[in-house]
Amino acid sequence: MRGMGNMQGMMKQMQKMQKEMAKAQADLELQEFTGTAGGGMVTVKATGKRVITDVVINEEVVDPEDIEMLQDLVLAATNDVLKQIEDTTSQTMGKFTQGLNLPGM
Repeated sequence: MRGMGNMQGMMKQMQKMQKEMAKAQADLELQEFTGTAGGGMVTVKATGKRVITDVVINEEVVDPEDIEMLQDLVLAATNDVLKQIEDTTSQTMGKFTQGLNLPGM
């Protein structure tokens, strides 16, 4: 029954990988990311959990006559920070599925 020993070894490896994935995910959620727009005129900070923690708008960019530009800058900075989180998450978590031909991953 050599196949059973091999199966147990594989299960142990999978459990180890699962623990490592959980730790990597927890570490990502604790990271802080910063997105900017307008050459740093608008800054948005978020956690790896995708929770916005801060929005900073330089007073020079505030023009009551052009609210749309300010809205666009806030949107751009927010999308920038969310993209950074997504890219970092994909890069970090992708290490665990690399080489495994898993459908949907």
